[in-house]
Amino acid sequence: MHSVQATAQAPHPLLDAQRLDCYQVAVQFASVASKLIPRGHSDLRSQLSRAAASVVLNLAEGVGRRGRAERAHFYSIARGSAMECGAVLDLVRSLGLASVGSCKDAQWLLVRIVQMLTRLETQASAR
Repeated sequence: MHSVQATAQAPHPLLDAQRLDCYQVAVQFASVASKLIPRGHSDLRSQLSRAAASVVLNLAEGVGRRGRAERAHFYSIARGSAMECGAVLDLVRSLGLASVGSCKDAQWLLVRIVQMLTRLETQASAR
C-alpha cells in the first residue's frame, strides 16, 4: 500500500482515455466551445456545449469498453457529435455570433477530432 506522501509525489495518474490525443483535443474543444457563443443565445450555447461534452464522454466510454464492436459504436457516436458541433459552428459563423478566426480555430480542432475518431472506429471495427 502506498503512503499518502508517496502518492502525492507520484505523477498524476491517468485513465486510458486521458492518454489519448483525441481525448485531450476533445476536452480542449469543449473548453473553446464554451466561450464561443455570447450570452443571449442560450439555445445554440446549450446545443454546442452538449454536443462537445458528448464527444468527450462517448470517446471515454468507448475506450472503457472491452468488445471491439462496442468500442466502434461509441467512437461512432462521438464522431456524430463532433459533426453536430461543426454544424453549430456553421450556424454561429453565418449568424455572425463569433469571429471568423474563433470559428476557424474551433473548426481545426473538430477536424482533428473527426480524423482521430474515424481512425479509432476503423481500427476497432477491423479486428
